[in-house]
Amino acid sequence: MTRAEPRTEPVPAAVAQRARAVRGLALAARSLEHAAGDLTLAQYRVLAFVAAGTERSSLVAEGLALAKPTVTAAVDGLVERRLLTREAVAGDRRSFRLAVTPEGAAALRTAEQSMSERLDQVLEFSRDPDALLAALGDLDDALADRMRARLRSQARP
Repeated sequence: MTRAEPRTEPVPAAVAQRARAVRGLALAARSLEHAAGDLTLAQYRVLAFVAAGTERSSLVAEGLALAKPTVTAAVDGLVERRLLTREAVAGDRRSFRLAVTPEGAAALRTAEQSMSERLDQVLEFSRDPDALLAALGDLDDALADRMRARLRSQARP
């Protein structure tokens, strides 16, 4: 008796293309995390977000679409390592103002330099490095626009 081969439905090209893109992003995230040195990817994201001007811890969680416990753990680790400071917000006992310390700014620069070098290694294998870099910039813009739209919709009554 032979086993029947499982039947598979053909996958539409657009679905396969998106699946490849998702796999590529997942592998890239893992590669960048390895390159970030002693920062986790969550810590890097929090540090970069605060350095870009977001001071309130509650906005960091919303803006990065991270669970509050994940942000709390990342912030706790960054404060413990003296890369961020946390101060109470006057009149709001539940919120904290975050600030990047000089050591945090240096750690961010170091991580971004190392991650940029890792990206350069990947770009060497790209058919069109300039187009890939431009596409990644477009992705950053799209994600930032999506985040702003999400925050605006949450702020409406």
